[in-house]
Order: sequence, then C-alpha cells, then structure tokens
Amino acid sequence: MQAGTEGALAPLTAGKGSRGQKRRRLSIRSMNVLLGWLLPVALLAVWQGAGMMGMLNATLLPTPGVIVEEFVSLTASGELLRHLEVSTWRALLGFLLGGGLGLAAGLWVGFSYKIERLLDPSLQMLRTLPHLAVAPLFILWFGFDETSKILLIAKGAFFPLYVNTFLGIRSVDGKLFDVARVLQFNRWQLITKLILPASLPNILLGLRLSIGVAWLGLVVAEMMGSSEGIGFLINDARYLSITSLVFVGIILFALIGKLTDSLVKLLERRLLRWQEGYQGGDNR
Repeated sequence: MQAGTEGALAPLTAGKGSRGQKRRRLSIRSMNVLLGWLLPVALLAVWQGAGMMGMLNATLLPTPGVIVEEFVSLTASGELLRHLEVSTWRALLGFLLGGGLGLAAGLWVGFSYKIERLLDPSLQMLRTLPHLAVAPLFILWFGFDETSKILLIAKGAFFPLYVNTFLGIRSVDGKLFDVARVLQFNRWQLITKLILPASLPNILLGLRLSIGVAWLGLVVAEMMGSSEGIGFLINDARYLSITSLVFVGIILFALIGKLTDSLVKLLERRLLRWQEGYQGGDNR
C-alpha cells in the first residue's frame, strides 16, 4: 500500500520539481536582463542630472531628454522611418551579397588546398583595405547611386564570413575523421554530417561579425555620398550642428546592431544545443 502511494506521488513530485526549475531559470534570465540594463540606465541618469545642473554644454552634449524629444519629433513627421527604411534595405542587400559570397568562398577554399594557395593570399590582402580608402574608388567607378553603396557594404560583409568559414572547416578535429571512416561515410555524408556541423560555431560567429561590419560599411557609404538614410541624417546634422540629431542616428545604429546580433545569438543557441562549453559560471 505504501509503495502504491509513493508511486502515485512520484509524478506530482516530479511535476513540482520541473516547475521549480522553470521558475528558477526564469528568475535567472530576468536577473541577467536587469544586470544588462543597470549600467546604461545609471549612465543616462548621471548624464541627465549633469545636464539639468548646467554642468554640460547643451550644444555639444544635449541631455537624454532633448535627444528623446528629437527622436519623437522625427518619428511623428515620418522622416525617421523613411531614412531607416532606406538604410535597412541597403544593409540587407549588401549583407546578402557580401555574406553569401563570403560563405561560398570560405567553403570553396576550405575544402581545397589548391584553391587556398590560389585565392587566399589575394583575399587576405584585400581584407586589409579600409572602407574609407576604397570608398572614393567605388564612387568613381559606380557613381553616387545605390550600386556603389551596396558594393561597399558587401565588401565589408564578405571577409568575416569567408575567414570564419575557412577556419571552421580547417579546425575540425582529426579524430572525427577516424570515426567517419569506421562508420564508412561517403564524401557527401562526410561533408554534411561531420565537417559542416563541426564548423557551424565558426560560421555563426562569422555571421555575427559580418552583420556588424555591414552596418559599419553602411555608415561609411551613406556619409560619403547620399541624399537619404541614417548616415546621411547624421552627416547633415553635423553640418547644421544639430547634435541631438547626431545622437539619434548613432543610437539607432547601436539599437539595430544589437537587435540583429541578438537574433543571431538566438539562432546560435537553437542550432548549437549539442555543444557544451564554458558559460562563465553556474549562475546563467
């Protein structure tokens, strides 16, 4: 009788334990979010307080309240949304072009030593060229239209995915190939079931870096020559000494960059659940 009672109570105990673990994980995630916001909120409070006490030059460093007012005004007029839409479209096209080619080139070079000797030295040389150095050439070759801007963004987005894909393929543990020989994998199975999954962490890291560099390239492209976009908005505000508008553009770039990075990190967590690694302690 006692054994039967214990058996009946076991699912209830397990259910309570599972709910307790879920609550604990939710509490830890909430604490992590609060910790992430603690420093920015503190800095904003100090900044606002210093501005209200007259300790800051309002022309050079407007308070967060003034910046928020500028943001609301631009949003209400529809101007901010128009510029943001143009910039997002440029960054997306440039990233898809450059990132796609970078991924393909990384796979091609990673799987062939001959192709590596042929292409990698030239690509590594081109990788070191800064955006500001090649931007005038792109404008001379392709003009001030969308082509030069998208190609400049693509140039930046290409190399992080290329380098990390190449390194991911070449850093696959050699012991895994012994396992593949035991399992009698053919070449297609070797690539799809061993090499690509093992190199996926590097590829996703390259994806994160590529998105970030695409936004940097967008800023350079729009500030070199453009009549619309967030970069143009910042450049125009600089000429007119509207510092609050400059801050609005900078904060927008920062928020969008953080949003895209968080989306890729979410993708990483879903695709790399099998991977165990150090997470910085037990309180995650």
